[in-house]
Amino acid sequence: CSSLAGIMLLEVFLVLGTVIIYFLLSKKKEETLPFKEGWWGKGQKPDTEEDTTIRPFKVETTEEELSDLLRRLDQARFTEPLENSCFHYGTNSVYLRKVVSYWKNQFNWKKQVEVLNKYPQFKTKIQGIDIHFVHVKPPRLPEGQSAKPLLMVHGWPGSFYEFYRIIPLLTDPASHGLSDEHIFEVICPSIPGYGFSEAPHKKDFNSVSAASVFYELMLRLGFNEFYAQGGDWGWLICTNLAQIAPNHMKGLHLNLASVTNMGFIHLLSILLGRYLPGLFGFQDEDVKRMFPFLKKRLCRILLESGYAHIQATKPDTVGCGLNDSPVGLAAYILEKFSTWTDLEFRNLEDGGLEKKFNLDDLLTNIMIYWVSGCIVSSMRFYKENLQKGIGTQKHERLTVQVPTGIASFPNEVMHTPQAWAKKKYTNIVSFHFMPRGGHFAAMEEPQLLAEDILQFVGKVEKEQLWRKK
Repeated sequence: CSSLAGIMLLEVFLVLGTVIIYFLLSKKKEETLPFKEGWWGKGQKPDTEEDTTIRPFKVETTEEELSDLLRRLDQARFTEPLENSCFHYGTNSVYLRKVVSYWKNQFNWKKQVEVLNKYPQFKTKIQGIDIHFVHVKPPRLPEGQSAKPLLMVHGWPGSFYEFYRIIPLLTDPASHGLSDEHIFEVICPSIPGYGFSEAPHKKDFNSVSAASVFYELMLRLGFNEFYAQGGDWGWLICTNLAQIAPNHMKGLHLNLASVTNMGFIHLLSILLGRYLPGLFGFQDEDVKRMFPFLKKRLCRILLESGYAHIQATKPDTVGCGLNDSPVGLAAYILEKFSTWTDLEFRNLEDGGLEKKFNLDDLLTNIMIYWVSGCIVSSMRFYKENLQKGIGTQKHERLTVQVPTGIASFPNEVMHTPQAWAKKKYTNIVSFHFMPRGGHFAAMEEPQLLAEDILQFVGKVEKEQLWRKK
């Protein structure tokens, strides 16, 4: 009888052991996101091997392009704004007239093309489409030091040009008063369908697709280990890349971190966090940025997310108008550069646009959209990412184990406290409330962002954090 009991006990232990091992292994498997092998070119995928050549690229412009643009600017129709409406109804057309006048009479696109071409650019075919990227190596390296590859990914309605001010601070920090302990080799691709990257010709190209394409790009460039940085869509693409290739990404730096899978504790912190911040791990700055929740989150989402709803449902309809009218395109994009830089700028007739940016930079970004004709394909990215609903994608359920640094800028439209972020990013090694700045951090506050990236990488390297699996 005792031997029978012993056998039964052994069987129970075996079953329990099997169940535990199964859960441990299945959990391990769940930790990475599958690489998305797609083909986004026209028609059927050919049987031949893809041409992996990396070809130099330069932005070029023609007289036809310029004369067509000027004709359209000349023929623009403006609507009078409501009195004292400032930027509350969107881009104010009194100010828009000034922008268009500057665009026609002072803005020198040929000179800006030279600015765009000051950094080496390339194209290479990945998964059936041409991928455009800027690749800047350090002008000098101290003895015995090697450059660290850094992938930087933009968002909408930005472009690779957002990084032009920060690139020199990262590739040549010593010349800009920064520590040269870590020097970077910077790779800034255009998201497929944005700028000079070819648009996908098929449906379902989402953030995981973009992450897979950029992973292939980094491997093709010979980078087996690299850092990644992003805000806006760059946040999600780099997050997905960290989930696809955690053993290749040494560190992930974000200037926007959003969490889409909200648990019960999250909801409770929304209700009680203002009164019991310590209980939920909120700091004073979190409370200041988030509460009253109705005004600073819900109302803000309703007021500022109309564009996202259009782009996540019927991007091609509104895109037709924007792709046909440079003034319409400018109005649409400038509004975001105003409000996302500082919500208070809605109270100014000029949207505060020239407080943080100059018109040459703003118009250069708009011109990248105009000359490439990419506004429709850039907007489709919202539909591909959001059409199945928030919280339904596999990547939203997975955590990120890669060492993560977060620079939290005060004027970002939506604030994510570290207490929320660490549920998703389980290895946050650096979280800083930045003293100033908004959504387009690399363009608006390049020095602050560069300093934060440098200190984050310093931490990861010093403690070899990415090796600690």
